[in-house]
Amino acid sequence: MPAKRALLIAAVTVLCLVPLHACNQSARERPNILFIFADDHAAHAVGAYGSQINETPNIDRLAREGVLFRNALVTNSICAPSRAVILTGKHSHLNGVFTNSERFDSAQVTFPKLLQEAGYQTAIIGKWHLKSDPTGFDHWEVLPGQGTYYNPDFRTATGTRKHTGYVTDIITDKALDWLANSRDPDEPFMLMYQHKAPHRRWEPGPDHLTLFDDVTIPQPATLFDDYSGRTSAARQQEMTIAEHLYDGDLKLIPPAQLNDEQLARWEAAY
Repeated sequence: MPAKRALLIAAVTVLCLVPLHACNQSARERPNILFIFADDHAAHAVGAYGSQINETPNIDRLAREGVLFRNALVTNSICAPSRAVILTGKHSHLNGVFTNSERFDSAQVTFPKLLQEAGYQTAIIGKWHLKSDPTGFDHWEVLPGQGTYYNPDFRTATGTRKHTGYVTDIITDKALDWLANSRDPDEPFMLMYQHKAPHRRWEPGPDHLTLFDDVTIPQPATLFDDYSGRTSAARQQEMTIAEHLYDGDLKLIPPAQLNDEQLARWEAAY
């Protein structure tokens, strides 16, 4: 089987969990693909995986009515490399993105390009973080680099535009608009709907600044861990309260991008 066809079947099967014979069906019968990507949170941040703090009813419903992975492995969990792995189906030493520093070679084969060849409409909206322009997409609107939570810029094929508002809401509105108004409803689609949240710096939206004001957060079991009997990785991590939380993480200074109304709400909360 040619490599391209193998990657296409793998992408459709893994992302949609549909039978392989669906690839041979007519365009009207082929499954639509919505790839939702949240950024930088642990499994226990999701209710379906046992969160005791966050409430994630919509994700929990997907887990309940679909498939919930209990034993999943990651190829490369760093931000940009993980995206390159997902797009190409290749390990980092083959796709060229080892860290957040490399520029993604967007000329290489990706599953959106293969879906395009198979007649799919493709789009990516939200975080990209691969330096090069997205390819293999009929429509793209992506954050430059990490982007900002408040009043973010978006890169497009026709230039960069600034938006007023909170990035999660803006990405969601753009995705819904593309689904409702910018695609051919008679042809299959693949949308990569990719959030910045909850990546550091942790800057909640205006409507969620006081979400946990009346919630008692349980003390983590590892809060006073002395790493005895642990491997070197536990000691070398950069996740401690004492050494690795910055003034922005601790809400000691507001985000630089806030307008006057947003700043007033932020200061009232913090």
